[in-house]
Amino acid sequence: MKNYIIYASLLVVGLAAGYFLFGTKGTSQEEEKTHDHSEHSEQIWTCSMHPQIRQPEPGDCPICGMDLIPLEENANEDPLVFTMSEEAVKISNIQTTKIGASNTSEKGLAISGKIKADETVSSSLVSNLPGRIEKLYISYTGENVSKGQKIASIYSPKLIAAQQELLEANQTKQSNPKLYEAAYNKLKYWKLSNAQIETILTSSSAIETFDIYAEFSGVVKTKKVSVGDYIKEGEVLFDVQSLTKVWAVFDIYETDLAHVNIGDEISFTTTSYPNEKFVAKISFIDPVIDPATRTIAVRANVSNGNAKLKPEMFINGYVEGITNSNSQLLVPKSAVLWTGKRSVVYLKLKDQSTPSFEYRAIEIGETVGDSYLVISGLKTGDEVVTNGAFVIDASAQLNNQASMMNQHLVEGGNTTAEVSIEPLKDNTTFKVYGNCGMCKETIEGSLIGQDGIGSVNWNKESKMITINFDSDIINEDQMKDKIASVGYDTETHKADDAVYNALPGCCKYDRP
Repeated sequence: MKNYIIYASLLVVGLAAGYFLFGTKGTSQEEEKTHDHSEHSEQIWTCSMHPQIRQPEPGDCPICGMDLIPLEENANEDPLVFTMSEEAVKISNIQTTKIGASNTSEKGLAISGKIKADETVSSSLVSNLPGRIEKLYISYTGENVSKGQKIASIYSPKLIAAQQELLEANQTKQSNPKLYEAAYNKLKYWKLSNAQIETILTSSSAIETFDIYAEFSGVVKTKKVSVGDYIKEGEVLFDVQSLTKVWAVFDIYETDLAHVNIGDEISFTTTSYPNEKFVAKISFIDPVIDPATRTIAVRANVSNGNAKLKPEMFINGYVEGITNSNSQLLVPKSAVLWTGKRSVVYLKLKDQSTPSFEYRAIEIGETVGDSYLVISGLKTGDEVVTNGAFVIDASAQLNNQASMMNQHLVEGGNTTAEVSIEPLKDNTTFKVYGNCGMCKETIEGSLIGQDGIGSVNWNKESKMITINFDSDIINEDQMKDKIASVGYDTETHKADDAVYNALPGCCKYDRP
């Protein structure tokens, strides 16, 4: 009995000791764990296509159904500025360039084209006599012909009869000189020379076959007749093209036309003679644009005495940079995310502790080599991203900051009619086909910020868009064109198939 009491006492003491040693420690750990948990910020999940969606836990996007991804918070609160770590900049291979003003393009205009035959030095060799071809002295296409060279012999019954008339008139020349003169001129009409006519008179016999001579030098392009053919007076025997002069014809895109003028010097090379440079001056610019290729033909005259240049030969040309008396600010093409009146670049901010890039809308002008002329939005010395701009834009999009798809953030954070702006004088409503919330953003974003646009609101259920605008600046057709350019059909303006097919799956509406 005494032993049981001792064992019971030891058990109580052990339990008490365990409580004080381990129980309080566990409580401390729970408190510490609770404390540590409160120190960490809550993870936010977003949609890569709809960054306005933010949830405290993973799941599916309520708009498009895509898996949500963790949101990486940006250290900068400015929606126009995206901040990256040094490591992220290196991994993304972000490269920048300082822009400056220039009086000329750093690079000229590279163009391509073909050698063409000069149409001003072509001719047709014809027969002035009707009759049958007895012999041809030109055998094949491509043969060289010299002016004065014999090209054919013709038997002409009409010419034989005319010779007989001359011989008979010659016998009564003294008594009837006008008859003799008429017979003589008839042979002259058929291009017989005075020497040939005198030979007929001297021999007192008609010549049965007459030779035809080339009146033009060149290369035979087409052979129209064969021996034994009966031909009419004036019928073409051969088409001849001189290649001592040729045309260098280049195709210029209409966007580059401003850099090309008559009299400009073009240097070009050929595939056959890659190390030899040919130089010519522009002599003609086609007044009509090719509707299929949207190019304009530009022509230069080239001397070709050595016959190196052959028609249909491919050539690569180069127009030197065009000098301008006024200083022009140029931005590399690779820095501009899309072209148009409102283009976008990312500007690297100076004096920042971490790499920071500002979304900057600019207005660009014509193309100058590998650059665009800057009309507004940048100044000399600005440092723009020339490699990796899409990476920055995509990251800003995921972070719900200003980007190509989040242009409304630049306009005040809203793309709908609730934006607080002064109404413009005109309003219109028309149907635009679409499906989802992302469609709404894209449709409205195609107009928000455009000159003459006040407010825009597209209703997903009714498919109707309401626009407040100024008709003195922009009209309804222009607005429909802008909507169609981002992939959405209206009742009168259809989007290009390629643009429609590039829309996300959730935005593929049933086309009318």
